Amino acid sequence: MCTTQECPTPTTNTVTRRAALFGGALVAAGAALAPAAPAQASGRRGIADLTHPLTTSFPAFAPGEEAARRTYVTIEDNGYYMQEWRILEHYGTHVDAPGHFVAGGRLATEIGIEELVTPVVVVDIARRASRDPDTTVTVDDLIAYERRYDRIPRGAAVFMYSGWGAKVGDAAAYRGTDSAGTLHFPGFSPEACEWLLRRRGIRSLGVDTLSIDPGVSATFDTHLVLLGADRYGVENVANLHRLPRHGATVNVGLIPYEGGSGGQARVFATW
Repeated sequence: MCTTQECPTPTTNTVTRRAALFGGALVAAGAALAPAAPAQASGRRGIADLTHPLTTSFPAFAPGEEAARRTYVTIEDNGYYMQEWRILEHYGTHVDAPGHFVAGGRLATEIGIEELVTPVVVVDIARRASRDPDTTVTVDDLIAYERRYDRIPRGAAVFMYSGWGAKVGDAAAYRGTDSAGTLHFPGFSPEACEWLLRRRGIRSLGVDTLSIDPGVSATFDTHLVLLGADRYGVENVANLHRLPRHGATVNVGLIPYEGGSGGQARVFATW
C-alpha cells in the first residue's frame, strides 16, 4: 500500500456513480454465491482457526504493552478506509523466532514456509492446570501421550492445551498475576522441551498461554532451550480443544517483519 505522500488523497466525489453501482453489484453477487464446499469435499475432515482476534484489549504479557489503533482514513473523507496500528511483535497469537532470545539467531524473514506447515500434536493438561496454574508439560506427560495415541512425528509442532483460552477475556486472570506481581499460567518444562528436541526432532512448541515458559519462570529456560536449538514457539494459540490430539496439520502464517524477533500469525489446522 502506498503512503499518504505517494497516494492521491481522493474525496468522496472521486468515487464515481458507476464505480459505486459496480461495487454494489459485486457485493450482491457475492452474497448470492453458494457457501463454500464443506471440508469433507476436499478430503479433509475438519479445519479449525487457532488464532485469537487481534484487539487492543487482548491481554499483553505486561500491562502497558497492549496494542493501539486509530482510523487513518475513511471512505466518507478519503474514498477508502484504513487503520494505523501500534503493536509489539509479541502480542496476540504470535511466533517467537530464534532471534527473540538468541544473539544472531534467525529472524522472522528467515523462517521458511516448509517450517511453518507441520504435523501437530496436542498434549492436554487442562485438568491439572485447573488445579495448579504453575503446572508444566513434563516428560512423563509426553510418554503418556505416546502410549495413548502414537509416536510424536519428527518435525512436528507440539502444542499444550491447558484450557487457559477461557480466561482471555479477563487480562488479570489470563496473566494470573498475584499480589507480588508474579505471573501464574502453565507452560512447557525445559526438560520436556529437551526431550522433544533430542528424541523426536520437533519443529516447534505452541501454547494457549502468554509464554511457552510457565508464568512463574524468571529465567525463561524453555525459550532458551527451544530457540537455542533454532526452533520457534507459538504463543496465545486459540481453540485447541477443537483439534484431534494426533493427526492434524498446522499452518502458521507468520508475518515476515523485516528484522522481526517474531510476529503475529494467522494459525489454523486441518485434519
